[in-house]
Amino acid sequence: MADVSVIIPVMNEKRTLRRVIREAFRVDRGAEVIAVVNGSTDGSERIARACGARVIVFPKPLGHDVGRAIGAKAAGGRILLFVDADMVIPARRLRPFVEAVRNGVDVALNDYSGPVRKMRVHGVVLAKHALNALLGRPDLEGASLTAVPHAMSRRALETVGAESLSVPPLAHARAICAGLVVKKIRRVNVGALNPRRGRKGRGRSLERLIVGDHLEAIEWWTRHAEHAGSYGSGGRQSMESGGMP
Repeated sequence: MADVSVIIPVMNEKRTLRRVIREAFRVDRGAEVIAVVNGSTDGSERIARACGARVIVFPKPLGHDVGRAIGAKAAGGRILLFVDADMVIPARRLRPFVEAVRNGVDVALNDYSGPVRKMRVHGVVLAKHALNALLGRPDLEGASLTAVPHAMSRRALETVGAESLSVPPLAHARAICAGLVVKKIRRVNVGALNPRRGRKGRGRSLERLIVGDHLEAIEWWTRHAEHAGSYGSGGRQSMESGGMP
């Protein structure tokens, strides 16, 4: 069984996919690389198989982040590393996330808060900071499971549940409220790596989706805090009060 599983959601990413998979295999000796190919019509499935990845195929698009949840559920590694197929990140910049988990971190986050020094701060940036403040972790600033790369332990996956990874802010909230070790590791400027995500129109719809995911996480935390009687504690008292509902 592989020590490290690298999970890569893929939808029509033939331009970058070969390089992304190559770097994924270089992260750790014997790494398991899982490509969740969904809604692809450009030959991405063929490329992933030719590159040696374990391929899970869905003919239709799964939706934002669902591929991560499916890949995580199928993964066999003790450490799970998540990257995206449209951003080529060198293995040397991915290894610190894996090493952090090896050294006891449960959730190793990209220390990327997005552009904050602007007159109008992006809604996603505000949502990330607000959620971390509500969870009692303002030290995380805008770091979140919403941004790749990030890694997690098998213990973290079992605690938050693979299904929750389809809503990254919810998984983020669950991890913190469960008392897992959640830390920023290093900064990878994914905004600069993939400026395509900021395209007019698509960027606005993605902003609404991600902000909505954060609202779902806040709603979950509100119910959780009411149940545990732990408002203002970041949910830390919840484990003493009988765990997560």
